[in-house]
Amino acid sequence: MRIHLKLAVLSLLTSYVAAVHGAGDRIAQPAGISNNTEMLVVQARQYEHGEGVSQNRKKAVELYCQAARRGSAEGQYALGWIYANGRGVERNDGIAARLFKMAAAQKHVYAQKMLQFMPSPVNQKIQLPGCLTKKTYTPNIVPARFHVDQTILAIVEKLAPQYEIDPGLVLAVISVESGFNTQAVSSKNAQGLMQLIPATAERFQVRNVFDPEENIRGGMAYLRWLLAFFKGDVALVAAAYNSGEGAVEKYRGIPPYPETVKYVDKVLSRYNKTSHPYQPGVVNRTSFIFASAVAAQ
Repeated sequence: MRIHLKLAVLSLLTSYVAAVHGAGDRIAQPAGISNNTEMLVVQARQYEHGEGVSQNRKKAVELYCQAARRGSAEGQYALGWIYANGRGVERNDGIAARLFKMAAAQKHVYAQKMLQFMPSPVNQKIQLPGCLTKKTYTPNIVPARFHVDQTILAIVEKLAPQYEIDPGLVLAVISVESGFNTQAVSSKNAQGLMQLIPATAERFQVRNVFDPEENIRGGMAYLRWLLAFFKGDVALVAAAYNSGEGAVEKYRGIPPYPETVKYVDKVLSRYNKTSHPYQPGVVNRTSFIFASAVAAQ
């Protein structure tokens, strides 16, 4: 039985390697994964196999982990494979299984197949590698006026790298939108921490707007989309988050609504940057939805 299992895994590895090289070292990523993140995977693969550089599995693990943190299914799968085989790290089937599950959730075909050979059910209590769990936005640099609940801060810290958004911008929006009240509901039926209206919640597949993590995921997905659409202009992104991207397009700038003008001023006073990196591939202008918006409280 063990021999058959090894043969099955070897066959899967052979087809995976063929797919990687047949695709010019590019495995399809979910929408929104940036070219920079994909490049981390390519570089990690070069160090892993010594292709054009000296083989350095430690460096490969570091790069795969960075890609995995940013939401790369390929990075998650490759890191899982390394832990499953103990290449450059101590072998750990539990960690491997969790990483395969993360990639499989993004429809990574080979990760889905590998789960068939891993311990079941996957133990969610197994600690992931430190490179996937370390903080990127520490509490001591959170502006005092935010008074952030540590649970909410931890969620923002965890998710921000996946969406490639500065945690400070997310915290600024939450502070203006709901004041960190997870149960907030506005007169326009905007709900939860990031005040998602039903249309926006549906647009970004948020099922429970009062679940903090789901709500923040939806809000971050919308912010990432707006950043791409308005090419990183924070003022326009804030205006669109409040009044809808259609209104900003209509007025070719911040709409002359007192509520929106005030809202933008508040966000900019909490986030002291006027521009933010963005991922152009997130936006498809042909699918632009004018009616979508997230209303302020």
